[in-house]
Amino acid sequence: MAKKTAKSIDPAQAAEIRASSQGTGDVLRQPAEVQYAAELEAIRQNDGEAAPRSWRLSPRAVLRYLTGGEAVDAEIGGKMTRVPITRKFFGDRALVERAIVTLASERALLLVGDPGTGKSWLSEHLAAAISGDSTLAIQGTAGTTEEQIKYSWNIARVIAEGPNPSNLIPAPTMVAMKAGKLLRFEEITRCVPDVQDALVSIISDKAIAIPELPDASTVYARPGFNIIATANSRDQGVNEFSAALKRRFNYVYMPIVADRKTEIEIVRQRMADLLSHEDIPAVLEPGILELIATAFRELRDGKTGEGVNVKPPANPLSTAEAIGTAVDAVLHARYFGDGAVTGAGIARNLIGSIVKDDPQDLAALKEYVVIVARKRGLQDPHWRAFHDEAVNLLG
Repeated sequence: MAKKTAKSIDPAQAAEIRASSQGTGDVLRQPAEVQYAAELEAIRQNDGEAAPRSWRLSPRAVLRYLTGGEAVDAEIGGKMTRVPITRKFFGDRALVERAIVTLASERALLLVGDPGTGKSWLSEHLAAAISGDSTLAIQGTAGTTEEQIKYSWNIARVIAEGPNPSNLIPAPTMVAMKAGKLLRFEEITRCVPDVQDALVSIISDKAIAIPELPDASTVYARPGFNIIATANSRDQGVNEFSAALKRRFNYVYMPIVADRKTEIEIVRQRMADLLSHEDIPAVLEPGILELIATAFRELRDGKTGEGVNVKPPANPLSTAEAIGTAVDAVLHARYFGDGAVTGAGIARNLIGSIVKDDPQDLAALKEYVVIVARKRGLQDPHWRAFHDEAVNLLG
């Protein structure tokens, strides 16, 4: 039998594959397993290693999906296609390996880090690669109840018929247990301790008791079930875990992006992803991208590349904030300018990302503009435009 020849996939084909797998491409944001359906399928077809029970991919294949790799040949839509494997997570490879190993064990995974370090992003892509479903999620808040974690009832039918399995409304946890999939629990430390402790028996016994149904009183988890939780390190102390719950989670700490080059690449890639929904080309000059990443990094660290100390803002300045600034600058240039993003455009949009509810942040930004941006503007036109616009806006 003649071997099929692989053909490289282009962005239009990738979009078509994603749209066909969803049934429609007219959605604001698709889950990771839909957006990257072609890559997941290509990796699955080329995955030669054994996977844990109920996993879609082997641990090494999950790692490859997250960290990227060489393009592979796969049959997509009935045609042999060469599919590039893009990088989804730019952090430490060892951190990702530890997260994957934890999910293959009996322990739950807790991703802890500052805002904007990619906790939810990593959680979503882990669930997409392992379970093929990243939508089984609970958003933790002060108002989250135990019923939202386990199950609730259709009250009208219970009054008319009494409690029975058809009247029960399963929460995402129960759905994940029955299907043998991963549950994502976002911002778990924002839930009150009584609600958090509802997870103790679920993680330990892999079961949920339903005392209202004597004949079907327990739902047991199928192989593949586990929990990925995220916690904001700046919320620590709001609702601390009990000792019992701490023992059942394996902690993985998510650091801020270590180097400027990586941060620039993250901003470039995520900006392109976000703007692709609007069919707006996300092309920034290298100097503009470097300005964004440099300004955020130096304000966050409180020190410039030349060793000059500057006052950092009170609000956290994450890579996510830098991405938002870049996207806003592109949109502003598209709708109110000539389409070209300048240093002045970055200044207009950066101010809103940094100066929020603390008046001291305004002073910190003014100091940075006067001390750092002004000096760099003597040699770099991007920094000069940034300085002039910032001075004009800040007064």
